Amino acid sequence: MAIVVLEPMQDAKARKMPPGLDDDRRTEVWEGVTVVSPAANNEHQTLVNNLGGIFWLVIFQTSLGRALQGVNLSDRTPEWVENYRNPDIAVYLKGNPAVDHGTHYVGGPDFAVEVVSPGENPAAKFAFYAAVGTKELLVVDRDPWRLELYTLTAGRLRLSGSSPAVCSSATLGLTFQLVGPTPQSTIAVTHPATGGAWLV
Repeated sequence: MAIVVLEPMQDAKARKMPPGLDDDRRTEVWEGVTVVSPAANNEHQTLVNNLGGIFWLVIFQTSLGRALQGVNLSDRTPEWVENYRNPDIAVYLKGNPAVDHGTHYVGGPDFAVEVVSPGENPAAKFAFYAAVGTKELLVVDRDPWRLELYTLTAGRLRLSGSSPAVCSSATLGLTFQLVGPTPQSTIAVTHPATGGAWLV
């Protein structure tokens, strides 16, 4: 199996770890090619944890669905380990037709988040995310800081909002906006329906 390592320090680990079972969930397989992304740094993990906490409050606590961090998304069963991606967060609302197979989902989430690490190109995943039916995708870039929201339209993920403007998710009813100076920006998240507001 071919392996693409985006961070050389992870090369030896990538060769030993079974597909889909890496301990930090940074390995993906793209049509049989293993892709090892850079390890998430502290800032990356903080963003994912804080956004996940908001989704837990707004989605899970209100019984609207569930939010998962590092979940495996595939377009097939069996042999799903030959082609899967791991968004930082995937939100599945009730009624989503995706199937939970325990180890992975077949079918896209209603909302996904990709926090970009050095060397990553999230656009390379867009065709896959669109093919499995991901309705919305929020890309958080930190070099330089930028938010981009993509919406599934006519079979493709198309840009529907970007910073410095407010990015509004029609699927979740949340807004996302960068506030404060770069390089250390903050993401302001609001839930207009309830007046909820958080800084990430």
